Amino acid sequence: MEQALYHPEHGYYSSGRCAIGREGDYFTNVSVGPLFGELMLAQFAEIWEQLGKIDDFVIFEQGAHDGQFARDILQSAKARTPEFFEALRYRIIEPFPILRERQSQRLELFRDKVEWRNSFEPFNGIHFSNELLDAMPVRLISGGMEKLVDLEDDKFVLIERPLSNVAFNQAALDWVDSVAANLHRGYVIIIDYGHSRDGFQQNVQVRAHHRHLDSPFERIGRADITMHVDWTSIARRAEANGFRIAGFTDQHHFLTGIIAELAEDGSRELPAGDWSQSSLPDAPKAKRALQTLLHPEMLGRAFQVLALAKEGDSGARPLSGFKFARDARSALRL
Repeated sequence: MEQALYHPEHGYYSSGRCAIGREGDYFTNVSVGPLFGELMLAQFAEIWEQLGKIDDFVIFEQGAHDGQFARDILQSAKARTPEFFEALRYRIIEPFPILRERQSQRLELFRDKVEWRNSFEPFNGIHFSNELLDAMPVRLISGGMEKLVDLEDDKFVLIERPLSNVAFNQAALDWVDSVAANLHRGYVIIIDYGHSRDGFQQNVQVRAHHRHLDSPFERIGRADITMHVDWTSIARRAEANGFRIAGFTDQHHFLTGIIAELAEDGSRELPAGDWSQSSLPDAPKAKRALQTLLHPEMLGRAFQVLALAKEGDSGARPLSGFKFARDARSALRL
């Protein structure tokens, strides 16, 4: 998985062959259009206010692909929340030159706001990721046995060997450690698809051109290989690193909470305008985007949102995105 996705020359992501959207290999939130970014901006701005409107507020994004989400955030912030935009510094962790170049081109209008890093550094603000953890390398472990890759003649095959007491998602757990070591004050917001411990299944998924392939050995370096996130193990590791679980829910309830909070607050403008009004510019397109993001049979239940906090105040007001969420610790089986 490490080589197929991240080999410097031949990897699916690192080579730039990864294609997202209707014409690509898979569809995600950013593919829907700017509405997703506009709604997330409202949540980011709320966090900034909650932290006391600090200067040099950093958004660290990881897994930024072509930079579209960053552009949506920055465009919307400049237009809707100029005070937040002034305080904002956007940093992208991107070790692969071809992706960094694409991001740089897309974010040319905001070159004074965006910086690139190869790895983490200390910061205050938000770490955001959308479909990052599912693409971190995993070990296939079940019933005390681990499946490994071997070669028979000229074909890859899976073989088994006995193994016990090894985390299948060690890369993701190490990532939690790294974020925790560098975030001094703020939030981590993770959007991905997965299960809590009781419903977790270790099933690798391989996708190309919106089609599920039967084996990770099909189209190596030209297909996405992912694993559902084990949210319970991520949450436990986060708590061990001093994070507070600030919320956990599906995307439908998360975005609905943001919309509801903004609609109730007359001092703030609902991102993308009041999309319930027929006078909204390009209203049909906005409504279709909202339906795609929220509908349970589209992206609304496919993705979950986990928020981790280091804000120095355990009594902080819950984030708007978790307005309609049930108890996070119960949902995570903690």
